[in-house]
Amino acid sequence: MTFQVPIIDISAFVGEGGAEDRAAVARAIDAACSTVGFMQIVGHGVPPGVLDEFAAALDGFFGLELEVKKRYRVPPPINRGYSPPKSESLSLSLGVEQASRMNDFFEAFNIGVAVSDHPGLALSAVEYAENVWPAELPEFRDPVRAYFAEAGRVARTLAGAFAQALELPAGYFEPFIDHSQDVLRMNNYALPPGTVDLDGELTGMGEHTDYGILTVLWADQVAGLQVLGADGIWHDVAPADGALLVNLGDLMARWTNERWLSTLHRVKPPVVDGTIRRRRSAAYFCDGNADALIETLPSCIGEGSKYEPVTVAEHLRVKLAGSRYLQPNSNATREAARVLAAQQPQ
Repeated sequence: MTFQVPIIDISAFVGEGGAEDRAAVARAIDAACSTVGFMQIVGHGVPPGVLDEFAAALDGFFGLELEVKKRYRVPPPINRGYSPPKSESLSLSLGVEQASRMNDFFEAFNIGVAVSDHPGLALSAVEYAENVWPAELPEFRDPVRAYFAEAGRVARTLAGAFAQALELPAGYFEPFIDHSQDVLRMNNYALPPGTVDLDGELTGMGEHTDYGILTVLWADQVAGLQVLGADGIWHDVAPADGALLVNLGDLMARWTNERWLSTLHRVKPPVVDGTIRRRRSAAYFCDGNADALIETLPSCIGEGSKYEPVTVAEHLRVKLAGSRYLQPNSNATREAARVLAAQQPQ
């Protein structure tokens, strides 16, 4: 069976789609989430101009000198600001040790939902930290915030479609994401000449599953993203024209008792003529309310739940301690075993 990430038009949920159209989309989502854990969505309604201005904003920030960007590093446990190349190891979020811990050569900049976005709630200043913005680029904030809003809208649209796909009441997930601690991570995969040895074993971003409920990914149509298929082989994936990539996180796998998949993926560097070809991406993580309790949906328990209940905050804290603070996660044995068994691309 050929590996394929299905393309799904979600316009029936974005606009005024009829019941039959929405039911067809829900069935397609269920099939994708049950077999691949990834999908490409079109008909999402994000204006091209918003995407163009957002991409230009990324170019502006990542084009700054490294020492300037490092001014916007934020110490742990705050998940905001700048991460320089080779400062993180995503595989440690699964407890998997690589030959070198510091081999994820991407750089990133994070923003997220802040305490000030929900003035009526008593939220943690750690999970809902205020954002930092580069003073050198006053034009950076508005296009980034505009895309953040659009990606959040898409994530909530998908949450509504997910409820129908799982035969849950309409709006089922809304109480779990009405103050979701969402994060937008903007990534840049390129390094100046001489900073790494191009030996074929470089890792742009190590093997990992995403941590939360779902991820909405904008990415260049450049090789690099690889998804682990059911065949145990890493498969190359690039977005189709106009598509956003969507994948599920660990919390959705927990909710559905693995009826739906939180699929392992990684980024390998596209090396052309001895040079790393630049690749940009931006992952919007819809992670859920920090205080939400995630436990197996009644319709998915079957012969018993594979997971104990956990709050969103507890789950994310352990995951981030692995990737950003280099403390191996000992609670991800199911996913780690899949990484270790994975074959190299054929």
